[in-house]
Amino acid sequence: MGKILFASSEVHPLVKTGGLADVSASLPIALRQSGQDVRIILPAYRQCLEALTEIRTVATIKLDGFHSPIEILESILPDSDVPLWLVHSPEHFDRDGGPYGKTGEGDWPDNAARFALFSRAIVALATNQAGLDWQPDLLHCNDWQTGLALALIYDVPNRPATIFTIHNLAYQGLYSRDVFDMLDLPKIFWHSDSLEFYDLLSFMKGGLVYADHVTTVSPTYAKEICTYEFGYGLEGLLSERAAEGELTGILNGIDHKEWNPASDPHISKDYSIETLRNKLENKADIQRYFSLPEKEEVLVMGLVSRLVSQKGIDITLDAVSSLLEAGADIQLVCLGSGEPSYEQDLRVLRARFPDKVGVQIGYSEPLAHKIEAGADVFLMPSRFEPCGLNQLYSLRYGTLPVVRNTGGLADSVVDANEENRKSEIATGFKFEDSTPEALEKCLLRAIDLFQRPRIWRKTVITAMKQNYSWKKSAKRYEKLYVVCCSKGH
Repeated sequence: MGKILFASSEVHPLVKTGGLADVSASLPIALRQSGQDVRIILPAYRQCLEALTEIRTVATIKLDGFHSPIEILESILPDSDVPLWLVHSPEHFDRDGGPYGKTGEGDWPDNAARFALFSRAIVALATNQAGLDWQPDLLHCNDWQTGLALALIYDVPNRPATIFTIHNLAYQGLYSRDVFDMLDLPKIFWHSDSLEFYDLLSFMKGGLVYADHVTTVSPTYAKEICTYEFGYGLEGLLSERAAEGELTGILNGIDHKEWNPASDPHISKDYSIETLRNKLENKADIQRYFSLPEKEEVLVMGLVSRLVSQKGIDITLDAVSSLLEAGADIQLVCLGSGEPSYEQDLRVLRARFPDKVGVQIGYSEPLAHKIEAGADVFLMPSRFEPCGLNQLYSLRYGTLPVVRNTGGLADSVVDANEENRKSEIATGFKFEDSTPEALEKCLLRAIDLFQRPRIWRKTVITAMKQNYSWKKSAKRYEKLYVVCCSKGH
């Protein structure tokens, strides 16, 4: 049994802002089920302390650069048997709001100090300095909030092997030289071959430069981040790591228990490939929920998303408006929140087409499940998408994804062109250019295929047969862990 310390700034169901939280719960659970001794380390945010019932203090440690000692708390990740270590520094983590800031007020001004402390705590536990009599064979860090840990542990004797996973390269943890000095980091780190990035401190570079191996959340995104368009100035470094065979893309999985139309407590009627007709009851349910006319023959398009530019919300609004103005027989049901201008544009669209558009601003897990079950197609026209999870949920629910051919969307959806339909491998609809015209053209193909029920049903069944469980993804990580651990440090 391998010992793995899994470090993340968010873990579902304790704290979540996006897909990182889902991965940080599902992957350790899958690794544990396959016999690995995996433990998660997470900041002790207030919402974590409130959500966990049994917590005990197992260590008190003093970290370089910080005056007060911090406590290490121990608990168990809910609905699992995965041990959880929480870095308890009330000054840094026990506060109202999300993990990175207060809603609507931007990031906390001391985030650099907060995640530097977290990174130093990760190093202490990964090198058995906390007196817990447990040292991992491998340290797996995730995203910029843990990046400093890889730099700080790099030269430590007898350290574990290290892996760093990029979930979204757009967020890099960039801070000024003053912040670098304040964090009491070794001066040698202020160099372009280390943490310095165009006169800024980059937490992300800590992982990219110093980890033994870098992964990201889909094979296509691993290639994309080596290009100017998607590399955010780090494409040179990433290309070097790829050339050395030290950059791998592993597609995320999904929780097949939580996302299962045959046993989903949130939906109106359970269904499977054998009882596909029951999906229509969920369609009627979502139409009723949004006060839309209940019609089987209308193509219902679902959208569950952060309302931000990355997700192509502007493209969706333009393409769907154009189709509605042309009298297309479609309905759009939306759940999401984000930029106020997009929220307002959706409300306006709803007001213009009250019998065609349903909108709920905010987030609701039950409603997300209802939309996945009730829609005919699911829209994900992202400008970039490292992995994406909703298209994987959609495949499982027989709700054909409409996606831009990028990142994990490219890796997980097979376009329903004629050739792929004949080969019976089609699972959704893809388009290339990030324009309303390209999306509209793609949606017209979906509308056309929807008018051919026999072929549509076949495509839906092919989609539902796909296996994107965490079990498969975890096996790929385990193989990588073995390779990394075998190299010695």
